[in-house]
Amino acid sequence: MSFHPIARTVILSCALTATVGGFAQPKGLPVIQADSMTVDVIENGVEHKGFWTIVPEAKPDPYYTEQHGARVTFRTDRDSITVVVDSARAQDFIIQVGRLKAWTRVQYKPSYLEVLRKGARFASSDPRTTPAFTYQPSDAPELKALRDAFKLDSIAGQGNELSRMLEVMHWLHDLVPHDGQHGNPVIKNALSMVAECKRDHRGLNCRGLSTVLNECYLALGFKSRFLTCLPNDSTDTECHVINMVWSNDLRKWVWLDPTHDAYVMDEHGVMLGPWEVRERLIDGRPLILNPDANWNHRQSTVREDYLYSYMAKNLYRFECPAHSSYDTETRGAGKQVAYVELLPLHHHTQKPDVLTRTVEQGHTIITHRTNDPARFWAAP
Repeated sequence: MSFHPIARTVILSCALTATVGGFAQPKGLPVIQADSMTVDVIENGVEHKGFWTIVPEAKPDPYYTEQHGARVTFRTDRDSITVVVDSARAQDFIIQVGRLKAWTRVQYKPSYLEVLRKGARFASSDPRTTPAFTYQPSDAPELKALRDAFKLDSIAGQGNELSRMLEVMHWLHDLVPHDGQHGNPVIKNALSMVAECKRDHRGLNCRGLSTVLNECYLALGFKSRFLTCLPNDSTDTECHVINMVWSNDLRKWVWLDPTHDAYVMDEHGVMLGPWEVRERLIDGRPLILNPDANWNHRQSTVREDYLYSYMAKNLYRFECPAHSSYDTETRGAGKQVAYVELLPLHHHTQKPDVLTRTVEQGHTIITHRTNDPARFWAAP
C-alpha cells in the first residue's frame, strides 16, 4: 500500500468532537476517503503498516491507546487524519470506502498496570467472615491412587522441595497440551481428565491443567491451591488459573503455572508467590521469569507480555476453593463448593458478602468475599 502523493492531513483537536453514546452515528464528523479496507496507524511516530482493518458494522469501531496526549494518525491510501488523544473524551471520525462509512473512534484506555495500581489498597480489618482454607491429606484414598497411578514420587525425584515441585509441573506441561479454545471434561479430576486427553488426543484449558497439578501436589503432601486470577472488569471473561504451592523451605507460597511451565523470581533468583508478584508489578520492583517458560513448546513465553500485560490484567482479584481436594469441581446433585474471593477496596462489586448460585444438576457454588489479604494468603 502506498501513500497517495496528494493525500491531505486533517488535524483533529480535542474540541472538535465529543464522546457519543449509543449506536446512532453522529453528524458532522470529519471524513477521510479510502479505496482499501486496511489502514496504516502511526502512534507517536511509530508506524504500523496495514494495522487497522475498517469494520463499518462496528458502531463505533474503537482504537485504544494507553498514552495520554499521544498523536495517532490513521493513514489510508488516499487521506490521513491525526488525533491528539485526550483522556477525558473519545474522538470520532469517518473512514469512507465507496459507499461504506466506518464510524471510527480513538480513545484513551489506561494500561493494565495503571488499573492494577489503582487496586493496590486492601483492608485487614474486613469484618466479613470467610471459611478457613483446608487441604485434603495425602493419605486420602483418591490421592493415594493418583500418586501410584502417575508414579508421582518417581516424577518428583529426589531433589529438594522446590525441585520436586518443578519436576511435577514440567512433567504435566509435557504430558497434556494447553487448549484454551475448548471446555474441560465433565469429570474434573486428574485421573479422569488425563485419561480423556490421551484417549481423545485433546488438551485442557488453564483451569484444567491447574486442577490436575493441584491434585498431584496434594497427593505428594504439598499444600496447594489452584488460583483463579481475575481482571478488574467483571464483564471480561478471559482470566487465568495458576497454582499456589506452600514452600516449607521458603515459608511462603510460590507461583507455578503449568500452562506456560512458568515460575517467577526476584532479582536474587528466589521464587515468588502470586501476592509478591502483584506487589512488585505495582511498585516496579524487578521480576524474572524462568527463561524456558513456553506455551506448548511452540512459543516462548516472554516476561513483558506474560507478566506486565497478561498477568497485570489478571492479578486484580483472586479466587480459590476454600477446601483444596481431589475432584473439587466435578458437578453433582446436592454438592456444595465454597470459594473465597479476595477483592481490592477499589473494585466496583463488593456485595453481596456471600453469593450463592445453584447451577445444573443442583450443584451449589458459594462465594465468600473479603478485602483481607492476610486471610486469603494465610499459611496452611
